[in-house]
Amino acid sequence: MADKIRVLVVDDSALVRQLVSQILASDPGIEVVATAPDPYVARDKIMELKPDVMTLDVEMPRMDGLTFLEKVMKGRPMPVVMCSSLTEAGCAETLRALELGAVDYIAKPKSDVRDLLPQLRAEVISKVKAAAGARMSRVGAPRTPAKPIAATAALRIGATERVICVGASTGGTEALKEFLTAFPAEAPSVVVVQHMPEKFTQAFAGRLNEVCQVRVKEAQDRDRCLPGRVLIAPGAFHMKVVKDGAGCIVRIVDEPPINHHKPSVDVMFDSCAQALGARAVGVIMTGMGDDGANGMLRMRQAGARTLAQAEASCVVFGMPKVAIERGGVEQVLPLDQLAGRALELAAQPLSALAG
Repeated sequence: MADKIRVLVVDDSALVRQLVSQILASDPGIEVVATAPDPYVARDKIMELKPDVMTLDVEMPRMDGLTFLEKVMKGRPMPVVMCSSLTEAGCAETLRALELGAVDYIAKPKSDVRDLLPQLRAEVISKVKAAAGARMSRVGAPRTPAKPIAATAALRIGATERVICVGASTGGTEALKEFLTAFPAEAPSVVVVQHMPEKFTQAFAGRLNEVCQVRVKEAQDRDRCLPGRVLIAPGAFHMKVVKDGAGCIVRIVDEPPINHHKPSVDVMFDSCAQALGARAVGVIMTGMGDDGANGMLRMRQAGARTLAQAEASCVVFGMPKVAIERGGVEQVLPLDQLAGRALELAAQPLSALAG
């Protein structure tokens, strides 16, 4: 049997430490080697026990989680899963943690913390396992912001006809930043599903809007897909692209999770296959699981051009891998080439896209 994943649980709440430890210990592939009430104790435990993964609370006394995370990533880089509150401040801190090098995060329930056990068991276990296999060279790596690609006359024409449809999960917040900062202001409409809970997507969209040439916003029901606009699916809702006259709009719907996700990439990709056909360019990026793989196949069958992020540039090569295996992916490219290729495809005449 493979070695167990050895986890250090860091949280100032004794109850949360106990509950997270119980959740993790219930999986035969995970061993909680220690817990710590603050970063100072955690630092000693890391040096002594050399755990494979650490879960880390954002808000703690003596030293906050972000400061500690930054020190860990400089001194002994390791996979870290943050535990964050579903508040505006918690969202901002979590996004900063992902920039600093955290692999993923768990949003604590808003209600009594005892709900943590039944509500989060599958999420906590799956995210810790994914973190253990994360490509740390891709996590928190300082990157020079991409220079926006120059808009050609063909792209400006394509921008009125095409929609670029993107799905991502673990590692996706930083990958999407790199992808979208390469887009010129005149880029085609972009629709994005990034697996995130409610509140986080609004903060994420705002952060992207500050650094991108394109306008980025959390999608609202009936928002129009327009050139130069990026619509991020809101957490806790699905987003569908539907025809509306000569163009298209998004519908934000409250339906059951698909592939354990809400928003789901498959839901959006399926709608894009139906509403857009050859007018769509599909892109699937870093993330665990298989959400989006079937939808991308349906997009390709409907005439869309489809791209996947290559393994070496993914934090977790899950979603792209399955999409490739199921035949939905036309071309596999490293992250730094995805934006350029997506824009090239969007600039091609529709007759070429249908081929």
